[in-house]
Amino acid sequence: MSEEVQISKQQKKSQETKEKIFQAAKRILRKEGYEALSIKNICEEAGVSNGSFYHHFKTKDDLLSYYIEDQPQIDPDLLELPENAEGVKRGIIQVYMNYVKYCRELGVDFVAEYYDTKNQALNAAIRAERPYPIVTVQTYVEKAVAAGIVKLGVGIEEFTTDIRMIVIGNVFEWCVKHGEADFEGNMCRSLGKYLDAALCGP
Repeated sequence: MSEEVQISKQQKKSQETKEKIFQAAKRILRKEGYEALSIKNICEEAGVSNGSFYHHFKTKDDLLSYYIEDQPQIDPDLLELPENAEGVKRGIIQVYMNYVKYCRELGVDFVAEYYDTKNQALNAAIRAERPYPIVTVQTYVEKAVAAGIVKLGVGIEEFTTDIRMIVIGNVFEWCVKHGEADFEGNMCRSLGKYLDAALCGP
């Protein structure tokens, strides 16, 4: 057996184990809520060892972050720079429409349990890695500024923090209304208004 085949078999097995752990966490969240989501319970539900869990994830919140943020991704390079500020705004909103779609796929119960104040994976001040959508948007905006397509009315850190808070607010509203809020419409409108104020043409 070639080394490449061996590696791909290991990768497949690793991915299957990750998925098994995630599905177990999802079942626990759905049945018993965040409080019951201990690593011991996840491992028992998934039928894996603690060592196997820690091989893939640092903490239970790291596990949830991995799945809520490992969404179908838009490569920043595929977000080709448009000709004007309006196009840049549309590109940013598209990234978050993608995120809204993914939240809907995960389901309101799962997302509501993830967006828990006890979940330190949501704390931007202590996270080792930044969530995928905000990294994409930052890269995209920095390229647009460098190309002279837009000017940013605030610093890039302030800009990404503002967007993160707008997004969290919209997700929370959707969760607290048990999925009955106009998730897409609210996200589009609030982000659009902020971007109108924060981004302008050259």
